[in-house]
Amino acid sequence: MLCQSIRGLILGMALVAVANADLTEGLKQGDIKLASVGPLAFGPDGVLFVSDPLAARIYALDTADRSGDADKASYDLKNLGGQIAAALGTTPREVRVIDVAVNPASGNVFMSVMRGSGPQSAAVLLRVNPAGDLALVELSGVKHSHAQLPNAPADREVQRRGRKSNRRTQSITDLAFVDGRVIVAGLSNEEFASNLRSIPFPFQQVDKGTSVEIYHGAHGAFETRSPVRTFAAYKIAGASYLLAGYTCTPLVKFPIADLKPGSKVKGTTIAELGNRNRPLDMVVYSDKGKDYILIANNARGIMKVTTDNIDKIAGITKRVGRGGTAGLQYETIKSLKGVTQLDRLNQSMALVLVQGENGQENLQSVALP
Repeated sequence: MLCQSIRGLILGMALVAVANADLTEGLKQGDIKLASVGPLAFGPDGVLFVSDPLAARIYALDTADRSGDADKASYDLKNLGGQIAAALGTTPREVRVIDVAVNPASGNVFMSVMRGSGPQSAAVLLRVNPAGDLALVELSGVKHSHAQLPNAPADREVQRRGRKSNRRTQSITDLAFVDGRVIVAGLSNEEFASNLRSIPFPFQQVDKGTSVEIYHGAHGAFETRSPVRTFAAYKIAGASYLLAGYTCTPLVKFPIADLKPGSKVKGTTIAELGNRNRPLDMVVYSDKGKDYILIANNARGIMKVTTDNIDKIAGITKRVGRGGTAGLQYETIKSLKGVTQLDRLNQSMALVLVQGENGQENLQSVALP
């Protein structure tokens, strides 16, 4: 009994040490060269996880951005695209904001941006603070590490449905830091191409991830080749889950514990939110003792989805036709229109990138509905 108690004490101390470890420890000085830039996510200690889908690589970057107060941050920046274009010496038409992420350690916003298109395009990271000061994030001589995905789709253009596409660009469609791991969604070169990876951090060897299958209510079929577009971590009955949004638009839950190397997992479709639509971003928040999922969409606006009975709801296994909805209930937040990017700013506020009717993009903080 004494030996077991000592072992338990040692294990507990080890877990506390890991929880309290500085995530920047082990990062090494060097240059980052981005072939492309995609989704972003923050961990603690100002560590920014930066995806490079064309290189099938994820970087952990020490931003050294640890001064500020996200609880006091507020944004109302007009014509952000024009400001970015001016900073990069180009025109707004040549600028695409791929993702935005709030650093919870400072309240500053980091953006992944592509300048130009085709072979001459360039990937950059930018930082903006509540005062509107815009700056390039230095990628030379910075502390970082990286993870290389071993089974990404081939980097080549193919003709599909009359259009050229490169599936490598979907090797990373979203990522998040959850319980000491970097969770990555995207496509692999496996037969079941839709993939979720759970990569321990600090980065070591990266496995082939987990192949995932879902029932798509709008299509009335099981699918294995459509990637998760956006996701959020959420605890259900004490267990960690991913809530994953797909194109056209099923919402699916996956137990994180099931994301094991080389396995195949079937998710539970907990909502069908309507067809002809693609989810863009997703956050989870609490309001008056209840939890909600806030989803930004390209065609169906901002949805506020209730989590009531999320642990008991039966999975959708039959076709939901004619653009109908089923499963978890939601309301459309009509006051939020034109949202192209969404992230949590703090406990009561969200950060949104909004495309106005004049075509300008504005970065704003708004109250969580």
